[in-house]
Parts: sequence; C-alpha cells; structure tokens
Amino acid sequence: MGKWRMLFLLSLATLVFASCSGKGGDAGKEDGKSKPAEKITVALDWTPNTNHTGLYVAKEKGYFKDEGLDVEILMPGEVPAEQLVASGRADFGVSYQEAVTQARIQDVPIVSIAAVIQHNTSGFASLAEKKITSPKDFEGKTYGGWGSPVERAVLASLMKQEGADVDKVKFVNIGDTDFFTAVKKDIDFVWIYYGWTGVEAKLRNVPIHIVYLTDYSEKLDYYTPVLVTSEAMIEKNPETVRKFLAAVSKGYRFAIDYPDEAADILIGAVPELDAELVRESQKWLSKKYQDDAERWGEQKLEVWKNYAEWMYENGLLEKPLDAEKAFTNEFLPEE
Repeated sequence: MGKWRMLFLLSLATLVFASCSGKGGDAGKEDGKSKPAEKITVALDWTPNTNHTGLYVAKEKGYFKDEGLDVEILMPGEVPAEQLVASGRADFGVSYQEAVTQARIQDVPIVSIAAVIQHNTSGFASLAEKKITSPKDFEGKTYGGWGSPVERAVLASLMKQEGADVDKVKFVNIGDTDFFTAVKKDIDFVWIYYGWTGVEAKLRNVPIHIVYLTDYSEKLDYYTPVLVTSEAMIEKNPETVRKFLAAVSKGYRFAIDYPDEAADILIGAVPELDAELVRESQKWLSKKYQDDAERWGEQKLEVWKNYAEWMYENGLLEKPLDAEKAFTNEFLPEE
C-alpha cells in the first residue's frame, strides 16, 4: 500500500513552487447567484485502497459538496503526490511521515494536516514456516525491499536490540513485487502493512508471522499515511483547507462507524479492487483510523520529534527537523 516512493526526493529540492490562486470563499450566494463549487484536487500515493476510504466516502456521501467543494481524486502516476502538492499541481495529497520529514529537510514546504491512521501498522512479514519470530531471526535470511537506506537502518535498529547483526542479512531489491510473489522465490521476509497484505494473507489461508516495528521501538511508531498540503495553500486559502478536512473527517468517521457500507463505496468507485479484500481490510482498519486519539486526524508533536530524531541519529537526515512546522492540527474540526 503506497509506501515506497523515495526517488522523488532527488528532484524535490529543484522544484519551482507554483502559487495556489483563485481558491477559497464560502459556498452559498454571491450577488444573488449561486456560487459555483470550488474545484480542488487530491493526489493519491498509491492505487486506491482502504487507506483512502474516507476520501471516497466524502465524495460519494456529498460531504465535499456540503462544504462547497468539487473534489477530483487523482490517481498515482510518475509524479508522486508530494511533488504535485509542493509544485501547486495538486491542492492536497496522501503521503507519509518519512516523506514529509525528508521533504522539509530539503526546504520543500509541504505540511501534514491529518494522520489517516494513528499508529504504524507495518512490520516485517514472512511465511510462518520460516519461523522468523523476532529481529534476531533475520540473521542469515534474505530481505526483499525497494532499495531505500531507511530499510537497513530500521532492520539494524530492531536487530541491535537483540544483539543481532544486520550485516548478516542479504538485501535484494524486489521493487513493486508483491509479498506473495516474492516469498515464492528466494525472499524470506518483506516489509508490509497488515491492514492490506496481512488481511490478504488471511483470506488466502497463507500463515504468516509479522515482526511489528512498534513492538520494538517507540520512535518507529510514526504516522503513515498522512494528508498533506502546501504552505502556500495554508497561507492563501486556509478556509479551503478547513472545509476539506471537515468533509474528509466526516468521511473517515463514517468509515469507522460503518465499515461495511464504507467498503461498498470504495468498491463502487474502484470496481477493479478485490471486493472481499476491501471489506475485510476495512473492518480491520476501521478500529485503527482514530484508535486512542481524541479525534480522527490528530497528530502529536512527540511522534514527529521521535521519528525525526531516529532518522537523524541513523544518518537519514542532513540536519534536525523543525517538527513544529512539519504538521498542524489547526484545521481539524472539533469533535
């Protein structure tokens, strides 16, 4: 599920940022005439999935329309969501804390405005028959990844806690090859999100084991995914940001309360998805969206600080992050 797109960072630093113009304004009447809905775009990070359900619910249930917004959901392409948002070619996007952190370090002014899921649900998955039940068991095994330095750093951090050596892990770049295809070959374990691939394994009756990041490190409990916009959008059109999040929050709250109906909305919008997988994933994820937060979308400064500190300590950042500028809860509706 849309997590591995690190190459875009190479080009972000050279972007010329476009201003978001012609936005904002309240829905309703203007000079005795109905004011047209404000057209905005939101770019996805990956193929539509249950991370995105709240967006599709907000569109289908008319929550965007109620806020005077006409929202187009942009499918992922060669240009990642972060770059589209930073350059002003999309108003909002779906990203994740790691990408936002690295972008901010390179002075790319994108801002996280809501956490889609409260806690990191990812982990290193393997077939149960491999008996990989802890980080120490990674020694002597082959890891299938996408070629980012963060992978080795995460594995090293987890393995170090059990006195294991990451240099004893063989790294193989498998690109976008899915978990089930990879483990049929010579790959022993892969980094996945349980909410999609883990659920799919259960549906396929494929026994797996997952070593969750959050079981071994508080600093790796980062937000993934998040919704982002640009500093220019916030400065010039704060009311649009507020309206967008009002509608999206309703969409995710609906998905929390009515996962079956929310799943049907996503399936209706993207019929090529596996309907059974969507429904089961939605049920599992409905409890994870808000989790222990006071409201959906809430972000904590300590989470941003912890992960940025971990990245800096592991040589993944050129300088410390100014965490307070990387995110905001300002535009979330009050419960």
